[in-house]
Amino acid sequence: MTQQLLPCVELNPQSTPEACVIWLHGLGDSGHGFAPIVPELKLPESMAIKFIFPHAPERAITINGGMCMRAWYDIKSLDFNSRADLTGVRESAELVEQLLNDQIENGIPANRIVLAGFSQGGVIALHLATRVKHKLAGILALSTYLCEPSLLASEATDTNRETPIMMAHGDLDEVVPVFMGNAAYTTLKENHFNATWQTYNMQHNVCMQELNDISGWLQNVLA
Repeated sequence: MTQQLLPCVELNPQSTPEACVIWLHGLGDSGHGFAPIVPELKLPESMAIKFIFPHAPERAITINGGMCMRAWYDIKSLDFNSRADLTGVRESAELVEQLLNDQIENGIPANRIVLAGFSQGGVIALHLATRVKHKLAGILALSTYLCEPSLLASEATDTNRETPIMMAHGDLDEVVPVFMGNAAYTTLKENHFNATWQTYNMQHNVCMQELNDISGWLQNVLA
């Protein structure tokens, strides 16, 4: 039985979409959280980019006393090596892959799709993009880290080794310390993925300079 697609906030261009960005939010947020940044990116209308902001399922979060909130996976510990619950990450990656497949079936080629994510959403984006069978246009990983980095070497496919991966992080991030993001970048490079790394003078959020850089990057990978 086909599983129902994740509910999403969808922003369509005025013309028929020719490209798509699937953008995954962080812990406790929703698809509405990042939707307002689209106008701030100031992308040319001629690019005809559709933005999809899915809502993560609701689940109990161990470190928050079992409180139920939108989350791509449980966080049982803040330990560097075991922060992300692998089972939950894999389940959410499958749900996002269904969204990806749906866009492809509806006429947007995989190589015109960018997978983006912030914090928890970035964990899912990196996990899926390094293992998916489809060649993507790019991967955007913001203020995030890798789930079970030691598994990457044995589980990664070659499909997106050359796909541009933009990683960005705040130097002052107290939620996901910058060393975790840099460790993820290092692991990706060691496994021959085409990742870049940059930091900004900010906390666990996004800033205008970062949005300007994301805009330029999107225009480049979707040119």
